[in-house]
Amino acid sequence: MTLKLKRTPGLYLVGFMASGKSTIGRRLAEELGWSFADIDAEVERHHGKTISQIFLEHGENFFRDVETKTLRAHVTGIEAGDPCVVALGGGTFVQPRNWELIENNGVTVWLDCPIETVLRRLGDDTTRPLAADRSSLSKLFEDRRPLYARADYRVAVETDDIGEVVQQILHLPIF
Repeated sequence: MTLKLKRTPGLYLVGFMASGKSTIGRRLAEELGWSFADIDAEVERHHGKTISQIFLEHGENFFRDVETKTLRAHVTGIEAGDPCVVALGGGTFVQPRNWELIENNGVTVWLDCPIETVLRRLGDDTTRPLAADRSSLSKLFEDRRPLYARADYRVAVETDDIGEVVQQILHLPIF
């Protein structure tokens, strides 16, 4: 286990939308016996609105502020010693203030999922505000890849088998 994980027992899953962060994170937390937090789901629950509605009614900047506040609350718990697997929204990790917040407060794992898999998983889903325009989705994907690459570890998501991806993470040298 790395010193970073011992000091602050947080594991942050990062990656593009539909890469499996929430699904994999929930299963990983179960395996570890840790708490699980899904930042996007918490923002929606707190506001009683979907992220798309929040974007539409208040704008992306408002959403990003709420997202950071939600993340900060979890980092505080992790710093206090509460082990947690945190699924970040697709854009959370690429925001400089969020990167600074988690950089030294746990370990980040990039779920690197191919764009073809992302598109298949999204299907006709238009509820994600940054996925509504499919023509710009590939560019957004490529723009974010170098930022996701800052994560401590990269796990290639080449299967829809959740258990297999969880096992890849559990075999990282941090455990």
